[in-house]
Amino acid sequence: MRFFLLVILTLSFAHAKSAYENGKNLYMQKGCYSCHGIKADGMNTYPMLANRAKGFLSYKLKRFREKISENQQQELMIPFSLDLSDEDIENLTTFLYEFKENNEGEKYDDSFRHWGGGS
Repeated sequence: MRFFLLVILTLSFAHAKSAYENGKNLYMQKGCYSCHGIKADGMNTYPMLANRAKGFLSYKLKRFREKISENQQQELMIPFSLDLSDEDIENLTTFLYEFKENNEGEKYDDSFRHWGGGS
């Protein structure tokens, strides 16, 4: 029986996502990228969130959840944060604090080759 329980616990931890992955999924699901950018680097007048202090981000999200903002532009965040749980805020802030740009994707071939006799 103990062996069976150990196997189940091991499998459940193997499939559990990290706070970073959960935060990344939540960032995309909530549409945060539409204002703050895919790389969380900010767009137009919307602030950059990548690699910001986790405590600051958590503080702001909890205030928005309580319908508190400092200015009119920040009021846009209130509807997005109303249904965030403390765990959601923890995951989002972990993702933003530890943000790493994915450089493993397909890249352009930037090697230049001169063909022919033109100048």
